[in-house]
Amino acid sequence: MVESICRKNSMPYLRMGSGEPLVLIHGAGERKEGWFKQFELAKEYDLIIPDLRGHGANPTTDGISIPNYAKDILSLLDELNIENAHICGLSMGGTVAQEIYRQAPERCQSLLLVSTFHYYFIVNKLGKFANLFRKARNSFFTSGQLQNIQARMSLYSCSKENTEALFGKVLSSNRETFDQVAEACMKIDNRELLPKIKVPTLIVGCQYDVLLPLRIQVQMHQLIPNSELAIFKNSGHIAKIEYPQEFNQTLRDFLRKHPIL
Repeated sequence: MVESICRKNSMPYLRMGSGEPLVLIHGAGERKEGWFKQFELAKEYDLIIPDLRGHGANPTTDGISIPNYAKDILSLLDELNIENAHICGLSMGGTVAQEIYRQAPERCQSLLLVSTFHYYFIVNKLGKFANLFRKARNSFFTSGQLQNIQARMSLYSCSKENTEALFGKVLSSNRETFDQVAEACMKIDNRELLPKIKVPTLIVGCQYDVLLPLRIQVQMHQLIPNSELAIFKNSGHIAKIEYPQEFNQTLRDFLRKHPIL
């Protein structure tokens, strides 16, 4: 595994493995190391895992937006001389994957859209609640209570292993930019984009996702022609942590059907 920084935009990233390039894009408030249970995919794929602006080790907090996130990743692919890649995004990372397709569809061999959304309006009630929660959390909750709430919003099984992975590996320590990220997500409207997607697309949804309910991914599946839908039962928002083996195999099965020619 190599940890490097993109010279064009100072974006830190991990790179490991060999084979067809597979970009893994984390969600809001997460970091590149949060994909640690997917590192085994490096046995078959060239994994490229960035820290987006305002997340993890990325020091850049200016210009936080979904279009800029997509541009940063495209710049990284340019620097690595990668013409096209499989693009996988979780939650907010899935909106970044959609934006990469909008900006440069020829760079996308396939899209893997995990527990994500395409239109902010259909999740705006949850978004408003999340904004109020962030503003009130320091006044009403202890740090332990906040962690418990966050775990229950992200996971279906709050086992010791899952919660340790969530707080020890997945979540980013750079929380001051989260409001900017939330505002960026409020601008998402890809209703016209999705029917135009022509590359193989896998959509992953989770049965008990309270942050981005399964009905959203079902709607995305209906909008994207010839897309595939995988549903994880008994899982919350982050199936990559709760069911890593099944999650990884789902990605493998899809990717093997759609190789770069």
